[in-house]
Amino acid sequence: MPYYLMLSKLTERGRDRVKHDPDRITQVNLEIEDQGCSVVSQYALLGRYDFATLIEAPDNAHMSRLAIDLGARGTIETETLPAEPTELFIDAMKAE
Repeated sequence: MPYYLMLSKLTERGRDRVKHDPDRITQVNLEIEDQGCSVVSQYALLGRYDFATLIEAPDNAHMSRLAIDLGARGTIETETLPAEPTELFIDAMKAE
């Protein structure tokens, strides 16, 4: 299954939610799995984005629906990038 890197920024509402209920982060990850995707790894960040989440999803359509669903809640803004393991990238560069 393809990988996607989701970079997310908490909105004011999202910051308040996480401040009062930090376990909400884990709950959202379980909701991601309910949509047929899975969280491979996740990191809290300092800087422009608050979180980087590597997600495995069946296809672009699933990932698009997930990003829209999460953003529609009003607690985060996301930017999603397709991600490829470097081993596959290297193999592709070597292919003729």
